[in-house]
Amino acid sequence: MNLSFRRFVRPVAVLALLCSAAVVLAAPRSAPTAPSDEAAVRKVLDDQAVAWNHGDVDAFLTGYWNSEQTVFAGSQGFTRGWQGVHDRYRKSYPDRKAMGTLTFSNLEVTMFCHDAALALGHWHLDREAGPLGGVFSLVLRKFPEGWRIIADHTSVVAEASPARVQ
Repeated sequence: MNLSFRRFVRPVAVLALLCSAAVVLAAPRSAPTAPSDEAAVRKVLDDQAVAWNHGDVDAFLTGYWNSEQTVFAGSQGFTRGWQGVHDRYRKSYPDRKAMGTLTFSNLEVTMFCHDAALALGHWHLDREAGPLGGVFSLVLRKFPEGWRIIADHTSVVAEASPARVQ
């Protein structure tokens, strides 16, 4: 396993371990995750799609944790830090025409514990340059300001058009 992959997986493993420990240590008093937490995670993605479709990359990026520890993994490798993710999106999608219209589908949210979640789904862009789509996995944490993406792995899949997504 290469070092970059281990650095990406580490936040997921640490969250799972911390959540497991929290459940064991606080078992008699712990409450299950609230349905509102899953809804709040879904709202992060809904808000991102709305911002994207208005051509507002900065509003789209409010869904990410503004930290040097934020990580994005994609076909170009790893991008570290919120600013790096910002710069990556600005370079890849320099204008509204390049952005197209974003839709998310088949969203699955798994709550690790009251302040950590995994979101899986499909993404699709309709744009002049041709459709583009794929899959994503997001690790989110709940902060005082709300749920934020701390790790994003997004892949392009050639057959990921909405008609073909299962």
